Amino acid sequence: MSITKEEYLKQVREEAEGYFQRGEFFCSEAVLQVINDALGKLYPDEVVKLASGFPIGLGKAQCLCGAVSGGEMALGMVYGRVHGEEMNPAMFDKAKELHDFIRKEYKSLCCRVITRQWAGDNFQSPERKAHCVEITGRVAEWVAEQLIEDGKLTIGGEKNA
Repeated sequence: MSITKEEYLKQVREEAEGYFQRGEFFCSEAVLQVINDALGKLYPDEVVKLASGFPIGLGKAQCLCGAVSGGEMALGMVYGRVHGEEMNPAMFDKAKELHDFIRKEYKSLCCRVITRQWAGDNFQSPERKAHCVEITGRVAEWVAEQLIEDGKLTIGGEKNA
């Protein structure tokens, strides 16, 4: 039985949201884990450690949204480069597209602004956590959709060569 693109993207979103909701990962970690899994574990699970300083706006500084940070790192797993390689123009294009998507949806990329109605809440209210869980899922879904559209990810989780 085949799965539709929409069903697959919903699964990606729900998996990222679940990691955060259950307290297994914060926003940036959840996005990076889910996209790495979708890519067939392109990198070892330890890659998620790279995302551990980004939650709650860069280590609780409430600056750049952690989900966006995780999304940008996930894009780098596919479009990024290693020493000696030229920059892939798609890296900057996709990074800006994610920026613009979140800015359009939430009017800001700043954690403090996106969550201002819960200022000082520190995830004590279920509403604040649900809001951040939602953003996490939307970023993971957006990244997965871009990778599918670019032929870098097939439905079912395999990276295209």
